[in-house]
Amino acid sequence: MRILLVEDDVMLGDGMQDALRRSGYTVDWLQLGLPTLAALKSDEFAAMILDLNLPDIDGISLLRKLRREGHQLPVLILTARDALDDRVVGLDAGSDDYMVKPFALQELNARLRALVRRSKGQAQASLVYGDILIHPDAQQVSYQGELIKLTPHEYKLLLELVSQCGRVLSKEQLQQSLYGWDEGAESNAVEVHIHHLRKKFYSELIRNIRGVGYIVPQLDNPATVGVPRS
Repeated sequence: MRILLVEDDVMLGDGMQDALRRSGYTVDWLQLGLPTLAALKSDEFAAMILDLNLPDIDGISLLRKLRREGHQLPVLILTARDALDDRVVGLDAGSDDYMVKPFALQELNARLRALVRRSKGQAQASLVYGDILIHPDAQQVSYQGELIKLTPHEYKLLLELVSQCGRVLSKEQLQQSLYGWDEGAESNAVEVHIHHLRKKFYSELIRNIRGVGYIVPQLDNPATVGVPRS
């Protein structure tokens, strides 16, 4: 899950980026608001965390501009503005959630998961794809009842593909979901991770659509996708 963090406080932004990465996110960080416009045109993000007190543009003005331009990206406002009127203005401007500083990282993680889940139309916290069960809150994956050990990048790639099963994702899209602007990646990194996932699960889990990208196909019974087994 790739997150765009817009926060001008260097100490807070650096700490948040590090903490969110340890929580399994790919995080790109901007200290100004206006570069957000260019970033959203060139890259894909699952959600954005937006501070309001930015040095170049007020966060509310930025959010309104993004919505006017048609950006549907889920936005979580994270700010020191704690008045009721500020919350109402933020939500009415187009934010999907509103948190006040100081905050607990555990709550921020839970709100981000819920934000992205709603944007993808997923009602449940866990994802089920056949015999594969993914717990995003614990970053754990089991297959046929047994826990499967995955590297952070393997986990993020599996989550991205399963959460969008039935959709072909290009190599570039998958690479963007795994690596931020300041994270180097080998040109064949996606192929290597997919090879390992096929070995850990089964070869037909991820299919290659030649010249287009990769897909986790929809199952014959779609009710088994995204609904935890009882």
